[in-house]
Amino acid sequence: MDGQNPFAEKELAGGHLALDFANTVGQHEPEYLSEWLAGYEDLVWWALRAGVLTEAQAQPLFAAARADAGDAERVFARAIALREAIFRIFDAAGSGTAVADADLAVLNAELAAAGAHLRVTQADEGFGWGWEGDGLDRVLWPAARAAAELLTQGDLSRIGQCSGESCQWLYLDTSRNHSRRWCSMSDCGNRAKARRHYHRTRATTDSG
Repeated sequence: MDGQNPFAEKELAGGHLALDFANTVGQHEPEYLSEWLAGYEDLVWWALRAGVLTEAQAQPLFAAARADAGDAERVFARAIALREAIFRIFDAAGSGTAVADADLAVLNAELAAAGAHLRVTQADEGFGWGWEGDGLDRVLWPAARAAAELLTQGDLSRIGQCSGESCQWLYLDTSRNHSRRWCSMSDCGNRAKARRHYHRTRATTDSG
């Protein structure tokens, strides 16, 4: 591996792989803000951080991307299209509005590509799902499958969006009374707390 993972200290606050993939940018619309992904290698680093690739699996992907920059750029473009579709799908589904057919088409196309590589694997502890293949789009397969599983089997009423300014991160709200408001209390939650404290202090000062 060349260098340290730039996402090693990044918080994955979505509570689900599909949402964490959507959260690789802070704001999607009207313009991208706090973008994590500048190119294909960032996808591999993110997949390592998310635990869907091992270092042994990642190394040949880095090498292949450097050997064929054009293919890497095409896969990266597919990744961003999938990420944006996943965001719009769960943003809509979480608020109870209709999901666009075009976004489902993007997800289904990547799901079909991923499905060709899905295998039942055997280990000492039993059987499970695994992937076979080493194409550059391997980084997309787990995200597409996770999104499909959450959409078809998850509790969509539990999907929320951060209330922070310029933050559209999605999360799976596991609180008992659906009370979660922030992507993270250490990030947007703390900033909101600091703003409230500032305004209270300012109001006290002004009134005095």
